[in-house]
Amino acid sequence: MTPDRFFTLMLLLASRDAVTTQELASALGVSLRTITRDLNWLRDAGLPVTAQRGRLGGVTMLPGSGLDLMRLTPGERDHLSLAGLDEKQRAELDTSVEIQRALSKIAAAQSRRAQELLPLTDVVHVDSRPWLQGHTSGTTPASLIGPVRRGRRLRIEYDSPHESCSRILVVDPYGLFAKAGIWYLVADRARVPRLYRLERITAWKEVDQPRRIRENQTLATVAAALVDQWEHKHAIEVSATIDQTQIERARRIFGQRLVRDDHEESATGHKVTIRFLHLEDVRALLPFGGAITVHGPAEARAHLRDLATDLAHHYALSPTS
Repeated sequence: MTPDRFFTLMLLLASRDAVTTQELASALGVSLRTITRDLNWLRDAGLPVTAQRGRLGGVTMLPGSGLDLMRLTPGERDHLSLAGLDEKQRAELDTSVEIQRALSKIAAAQSRRAQELLPLTDVVHVDSRPWLQGHTSGTTPASLIGPVRRGRRLRIEYDSPHESCSRILVVDPYGLFAKAGIWYLVADRARVPRLYRLERITAWKEVDQPRRIRENQTLATVAAALVDQWEHKHAIEVSATIDQTQIERARRIFGQRLVRDDHEESATGHKVTIRFLHLEDVRALLPFGGAITVHGPAEARAHLRDLATDLAHHYALSPTS
């Protein structure tokens, strides 16, 4: 368990009478199996965590946990809810000082048994940024957090990759969302939810009107629905065979968009289906070279052939070389 998830889990258990494992999993963004493992870890560490089955049951933290929320100021309790972010993301939100102060108060109140162990922050480091991520421009999370918390509509200038010029949009924000090291503004536009990358918001202005979000919707529920929609939305399904030496690499790159057919595999290759949002996106298969063979659809094979032909012509020997 990471230190951030430990403190967030402790905060959730200490601030509620009872909470289900599904609610804990949703709040922390992990699977039920991970939550079960975390709760077992807390019990093994000697913390008084109990679970009761039934409609009125749930997971509870008995008195004696050592997590005294009364020692925290209202601002520290508020900022502690962001403990799941890594240090870079806290700095981007300008919340590092408040969170560190809150965590230090909680750490000082832990049991003697826990103090006999090395601090989790000394042995676990979390960095959710993607590899080779360069400096990004655009709007910073810290600059938007104030207007978002005031619950106002925003007029943003958005540089969409699918448009030739920036667009001016009026949106109703739910809040800020960090995913895979990238910050997004989650907002409704004309009652339709959207994800807007902060690095593409070139300008923004707070509108003197309260936001108009949909009833019974929260930042967490809207973000989860948008992520699920993005991961499963596709316009084309490509059937292919991938060499056994490259299947794990393909799974890392395509994630849930790649589905293996366990009934169609041999000692040399695996039959798979890969979902792409657009036909143009099949160019992501080019780095695999001959290690992947696309069987269909015909337009995917034709597009890959055209791309490979253009690449071969680009690097063909010229008379002057």
